[in-house]
Formats: sequence, C-alpha cells, structure tokens
Amino acid sequence: MAERVMVVVGYESAELLDIACVTTSLSLANTIGRPAVPYRVVLAGPGGGPIMCDSGLSLAAQQSLERLVGPIDTLIVSGGMGFERAAADARLVGHVRRLAGESRRVTSVCTGAGVLAAAGLLDGRRATTHWRFAPALAARHPEVVLDPTPIYIRDGNVYTAAGVTSALDLTLAFVEEDHGPELARQIARDLVVYLQRPANQAQMSLFTAAPPPRDPLVRTVVEYITAHPDHDLATAALADLVGVTPRHLTRLFTEHLGQAPGRFVRQARTEAAAHLLTSTTLPMARVAARCGFGTAESLRQAFTGRYGISPSRYRAAQTRRTPGTGVPAR
Repeated sequence: MAERVMVVVGYESAELLDIACVTTSLSLANTIGRPAVPYRVVLAGPGGGPIMCDSGLSLAAQQSLERLVGPIDTLIVSGGMGFERAAADARLVGHVRRLAGESRRVTSVCTGAGVLAAAGLLDGRRATTHWRFAPALAARHPEVVLDPTPIYIRDGNVYTAAGVTSALDLTLAFVEEDHGPELARQIARDLVVYLQRPANQAQMSLFTAAPPPRDPLVRTVVEYITAHPDHDLATAALADLVGVTPRHLTRLFTEHLGQAPGRFVRQARTEAAAHLLTSTTLPMARVAARCGFGTAESLRQAFTGRYGISPSRYRAAQTRRTPGTGVPAR
C-alpha cells in the first residue's frame, strides 16, 4: 500500500470544522511523522463542485462522489446543518453506500451519522451523534442503537463521532491506530490540543448540558446536590430537604430531568470526581470521600461505568504533569 486514501464527504451546508479537524490533523501526520504509508486526503462532494459550508465559506472539492472509486482506506462523512437534505438525497446516499463497501473504515462526524443511517450503514450498530440532534435521529432511525453520550464510538469497522471538534479526537485515534501513539501525541501538541480525549468520555458536562430545571423544587434539589456531593443524598434525605415525599420527588425528577434522583446523584458525584482528578493531586481515597463515594473502589466502579475508563487512567490521560514534580501543570 503506497498511501492511505482518506475521503472526506462534504455537501451544501456542511460544517467547516467537521472537515478541517480531519484534514488538518491528517496533513500534520504527514508533515510531522513522515510515515512510510502517508495519508492522501480527498475532499469529495456531489458533482465535484464547490462545497458551501454553513458558515458561508466555500471549499473546492477535489473529486465528485459520482466518479470516485475505491479502494479507500477511510470514508468520512461530515456533519452540518445541511445533513437532513443530504440524507434525503438518494443519489448522495447511494454513493456513500457504494463507497462504504470499498472502504476499510467508515465514519461520520456529528450529524453526518444521519447520512450513514439513511444509507443503512448503522443498522443494528451502536452509534453516536451530536447530543442536540440525537433524539430526532433516534426517532427517525429506530434500527440504530444510538448513544448520545460518548465522544466517539467504534462498532466493527464503522466509527461515529459526536459534535464538531470530536472529529479531532477521532482523527487522532485513527493516527494512533495507523502509526502509533507518539505521532498522535505530537499532532495534539502542534494543534495545541490539551490531550486526546478517551472515546467514552461524555460529550457534555452534567452541569452545563442543559438549562436549570424549570420546576423550582427540582432546581433547589439539583443545586444542593451539585454543591454538596459528599452529603447524605439519599432520595429520602433530599425529599425531606424540600418537604415532599420520596415518591413525589422521584416523579418530579423523572418528569423534568428524565431520571430518578439516585441516578442524577451518581452522575453528579462522578462529574465532581472528574473535576478533582484533573485539577488536584488528591489521592483516590480523598477524591472518593469528597465526592460522596465512601471508598476508592466505589468511585472506580461509578467512574468506569460513566466514562469507560478507571479514575487513574482518566487522570493520566487528562493531566499533563511537570517532570519531576508530580504536580499537574496549569
């Protein structure tokens, strides 16, 4: 194999960052690593004409989807506000399906998952997309096992990445897979990216993912939970705090937050632990105590369930340490 052909699919109102995160990272891989098998990046679109991004900037396609043939190393379908029109375009979807059959890896970025789903390439597979568009995609394609939480998901040879800059995380993962972790780290440094995020890291912080609950009682309880993760946060104790029954509080949480109080508490504590792991050098037992887990093992179980990696691995991946000090460099 003389080169790895990486085809990026764009269309009208594609997201420029979805495209640029991929193309710039792969270009740096060639420049920095000078791999024996370099990447050849091809931007393709319907008809091979200019791709007008949803930001108003125009990109010159290098190839038309209609004339493109394999073999292809990786087919990457971009997202963007034009994804619904793209997914409804039978010719575009047909060519994506055809090219996927000639590709070693198939992937989408952000709402590009809608195009892969329309092509039947996500049927029966676990996949992700931008959290904002996940409910609509799940309703439109019940055959897809949609999980809006992770940064990216791999199911066989099909990869789906979450919103916008997750394209960078996925591309770095491809570079690591193809050429090893050191080149991926060098690219991250050149791009001034803090560190490569693990695939299973949640897309959003629990505390910034959505506006505060409209219900004042639920809002009061949520604020108490997030401010006091080490307190007694059993449903009965929280219900006493606001003067209602545990059953009524559970009903309110389910109605306004889509989950029971106990599940929300577990997520809030895990989020708090993630913050402490990357902002302090506290030992695991202290982190666990501050976040209400009681033991380091309880923290490990909750953290692994939430992020897919252990707290110690998360800290190592997310914290750049100053040599010889063991103190996070901030």
